[in-house]
Amino acid sequence: MNIVLLDPRQTQSELWTISAKRQLEHLRTHVDVQVGDTLKVGIREGKRYLTEIVSVSELQIQLKPLREEPVPAKLPVTLIVAMPRPKVLRRLIMDAVTLGVEKIILLHSYRVDKSYWQTPFLQQLEHYVDLGLEQAGDTIAPAIELYKRFKPFVEDVMPAMISAACPAYAAHPYAEIKMPAGISHPCTIVIGPEGGFIPYEIDLLIKNGCQAVSLGSRIIRTETVIPVILGRLFSG
Repeated sequence: MNIVLLDPRQTQSELWTISAKRQLEHLRTHVDVQVGDTLKVGIREGKRYLTEIVSVSELQIQLKPLREEPVPAKLPVTLIVAMPRPKVLRRLIMDAVTLGVEKIILLHSYRVDKSYWQTPFLQQLEHYVDLGLEQAGDTIAPAIELYKRFKPFVEDVMPAMISAACPAYAAHPYAEIKMPAGISHPCTIVIGPEGGFIPYEIDLLIKNGCQAVSLGSRIIRTETVIPVILGRLFSG
């Protein structure tokens, strides 16, 4: 936890209050906060501040803001990912948020098990987003959208997301074109399931404006390929 996220309602008075059990336990057990210590705090969907701790009790920690600090910039990326296995979903969301992705879309595809859409983890996405924001020191959550039908999304929704100024790259190990590197423009990234997109899906993505690109012949796990792609695209 590199920043403590607060609801705007917790910052309405002169002294701000941390009262969430998870945050209190972390600050007392792992940080050993004391009166007079400084603490980085962010207001959800707002600014972040350096604060000073003025009181510590079992039920709450009170702070006073000292100065405003910059919020980390987002990567201009829409990340479209075929719905992963539930345990992978948790890590994927946290990592994508930590890396600064602006928008995340979870999409069904042929090799996605329909049971994945029943996972209770989908009801806990806000919690994983918070963990990713706290790790990165960020305050602005990405938009998250879910689409359970592949063809209608690709044909009806995706074309409006693609332009010359904002291309879409579909990661595909069998593509002949290499994924670009060191870009300076917004883009959309499409990542398939563990078994990959079937030929029909790749063809449909290409037909509707995506460019199939390759990172090489190795087949990389979903949660691994995301930081690899983002690092490649936005390095330098």
